[in-house]
Amino acid sequence: MIQYRTLSSDEISRDLFKDFIRHQVVTKCWRKENAEWVIKDDHFIDDWGEKEYEILISCLKHTLATNGFVYAAFWHGMLKGFVSVESGLFGNTQSYLDLSSIHVSEDLRGKGIGASLFHTAKEWAKSQGAAKLYISAHSAVESQAFYKKMGCVDAEFIHQKHAEDEPYDCQLECTL
Repeated sequence: MIQYRTLSSDEISRDLFKDFIRHQVVTKCWRKENAEWVIKDDHFIDDWGEKEYEILISCLKHTLATNGFVYAAFWHGMLKGFVSVESGLFGNTQSYLDLSSIHVSEDLRGKGIGASLFHTAKEWAKSQGAAKLYISAHSAVESQAFYKKMGCVDAEFIHQKHAEDEPYDCQLECTL
């Protein structure tokens, strides 16, 4: 049985992620060519090392320190999924909040955990006055299929820092 709850800053440490498997075999990604999205072969393995976990932990702690939201899924007491949303409305109409991360452990993908995390993130963002979630998302075909299933579309407003920092990510939005 999956248990969901908000995380506190004190809980966020390397030990929290000891049973979390961030591994994804990618074979195809979406790429923009001549203003059109196309699927291209792009073979690699996305697997986090200690440096990536160190950055993640720092980011999640910062999210909470700045009044953002970090919510997690646990299976038998082990972290198996999490989502984070930054505080601070932005965009030309000040209607967006940034969904800064959403990940499900490889061993429990496809069981509805990601959808539950995403819906809770949407509820939190709406309670903070947002009309839309902004998502700078991995371009892997599987990742994009998840966001499309959640009702996300290409973002009308492009967050320039995200677009510059991760040029291969897809910039999406989801109406709340």
